[in-house]
Amino acid sequence: MIKDMNKKPTVFVGVSGGVDSSVAAFLLQHEGYNVVGAFIKTWQPDFIECTWREERRDAMRVCAHLGIPFITIDAEKEYKEKVGEYMIEEYRKGRTPNPDVMCNKEVKFGIFLTKAKELGADFVATGHYARRVETNGKIQLLQGLDQKKDQSYFLWTLSQDQLKHILFPIGHLPKDEVRKIAEKNGLFTAVKKDSQGVCFLGEIDMKDFLQHYIPKQEGKVLDTDNNEIGVHDGALFFTFGERHGFTITKKGTSDKALYVVDKNLEANTITVSPEVSDRKKFTNPKEIRIAHTVWNHLIEFGKKYSASIRYNQIPVHCTIVRGKDNQAMVIFEQEQDTFSPGQSIVVYDGEQCLGGGIIV
Repeated sequence: MIKDMNKKPTVFVGVSGGVDSSVAAFLLQHEGYNVVGAFIKTWQPDFIECTWREERRDAMRVCAHLGIPFITIDAEKEYKEKVGEYMIEEYRKGRTPNPDVMCNKEVKFGIFLTKAKELGADFVATGHYARRVETNGKIQLLQGLDQKKDQSYFLWTLSQDQLKHILFPIGHLPKDEVRKIAEKNGLFTAVKKDSQGVCFLGEIDMKDFLQHYIPKQEGKVLDTDNNEIGVHDGALFFTFGERHGFTITKKGTSDKALYVVDKNLEANTITVSPEVSDRKKFTNPKEIRIAHTVWNHLIEFGKKYSASIRYNQIPVHCTIVRGKDNQAMVIFEQEQDTFSPGQSIVVYDGEQCLGGGIIV
């Protein structure tokens, strides 16, 4: 690719056909970068209605409106093998995966970053609500200023080497301002609804999806006294804190919602309770071990940090004890009720995302 030497570096923007990536591309173009729009083709199983062609058309329209080149990067193989199959296998093991984290790691900042650099890009950019600040050659990954939209939780796997080549053009903006910029500059995506659901599947029922790969197996629903009170289609399909998907056949005197607080894969049972805090009867709710850790900044022993176990959770005060083989122990000040093996714990120092790991 021939670069325009009169412009700033070349940036490949991952354009999805949505408003966030559209405005990201516009802002970079406005700042003088040499911008290329890149649509990342995803994997969708045959039994799900195909949407990528429509999304690609919208991405092409955005790039045509901005007058920037448009390319398609085929990441179907990587999505299928490293995101889709990972997610299915994690459920088979009774764990709770986070496919959006894996999508960012393996696809958006994996294969996309690799191919973009091969094609001459200096940076890639996305419409994530996160911020990147460079100081003395080190990159800080910060939360998006719009706390309701902050997506730093999904970006904890990014290393310094990756962050050096990544831009987040809209992380300093609230969502309503992003839509105003799109409307003011004639982008049709200004009124387009936000995408929902899993990154590559869209809005689907997760249990319906998994049942194409994991057979149903009826099991018992138990209360915390080990009494049988209902039935379910398979303990593998449930995560801790979930309150849907099982049938209660023995009604009590209370109509309170029931939460999954334990499960036994060997016996194919789940245990439910009206108090999600009953999770602590089955595990230590303050000390949680994580593996596959990635730290983009040094973690100090004994220093007080904060951490989130799920997206949009307000970070809870904790300390970190680093272990061997990319493991660590997260010691929370408050009991955590709904954590599950397979989930990500993301660690913060104020608004700076330091990295994290996967609960074991």
